[in-house]
Amino acid sequence: MALRLSATASRVRESVREHETMDDYSHDWRTRHLDDVFEAILRLENVDEARRFFRDLCTLSELEAIAQRWSVVRLLEQGLPYQEVSRRTGASTTTVTRVAHWLKRGEGGYRLALDRLPRPETAV
Repeated sequence: MALRLSATASRVRESVREHETMDDYSHDWRTRHLDDVFEAILRLENVDEARRFFRDLCTLSELEAIAQRWSVVRLLEQGLPYQEVSRRTGASTTTVTRVAHWLKRGEGGYRLALDRLPRPETAV
């Protein structure tokens, strides 16, 4: 009986995850309220100001999740396999897969940010 309940709970969790992922695509997330947040971020002048703003805005868990996803992006950009990215960052393979999807087929924000990072100097 416990095994059957466990399997059912697992299917329910997976169904919820699939639904949440589908909502990511269909939900109209571009709101005036969110634009206000983006405008505030754009007015910050340096890392210290951004650090202070985001610490006030987000919980520690939210900040850690954001940092983890950005680490995933950076490692995926280096061409590391999903399992290795998961191992290095502690992100689930589901999170790595989602980040990879958004990196390849999202709004282009990850790519924009990556392309604007300073390039490491190559040895001559």
